[in-house]
Amino acid sequence: MPSTFSQMQHWGRTRFTGEKVVLRELHPSDLPLLSAWWNDSGEAIFQQQVITPRPAQSIEQMYEMWSTNDSPNGCGYTITVDGECIGHVTLWGMSLPIRIATCAIIIGPDFQNEGYGRDALNVVLRIAFDEMGAHKVEIQAWDYNERALHLYSSLGFVEEGRRRAATFHGGTFHDHVQMGILEDEYRALHS
Repeated sequence: MPSTFSQMQHWGRTRFTGEKVVLRELHPSDLPLLSAWWNDSGEAIFQQQVITPRPAQSIEQMYEMWSTNDSPNGCGYTITVDGECIGHVTLWGMSLPIRIATCAIIIGPDFQNEGYGRDALNVVLRIAFDEMGAHKVEIQAWDYNERALHLYSSLGFVEEGRRRAATFHGGTFHDHVQMGILEDEYRALHS
């Protein structure tokens, strides 16, 4: 961990920066794009238990709530590449003494399979463990979201359980997979 003035200054300036992405505060101009992705049923199938179009205003309010960043219990950021909004990542629900944060991420359809989600999750895990003092970060995905489950496993998340038959899409019930990474597991991977 940084200890000198210059090390701390560097840490402060780079803590929201990954190899490919930069996390920044939510801008009003991000909201129409994020809302459109949330309402795109091809993307919503990976984010929502019940897929139904929602008014843009309610989706925008949801993103604004996730991104107020006015509490030590959570944070939310727009994911950018070269200043362009490509997604959103959030941590929420962390409280003493447990210090478990839940993470969620969405990457726009035109930006998937480029390593941006991996990079954004690496940055937000660094924020969770090195800045927020999290003991554990949890993340969830539906069992049919094989890409997400593979990504989360490759980052050190471990499957902790399943809510069996927790959603119904395409005439079939699907499990909700719960995964987590503990601080010591994260540190072992990043030492």
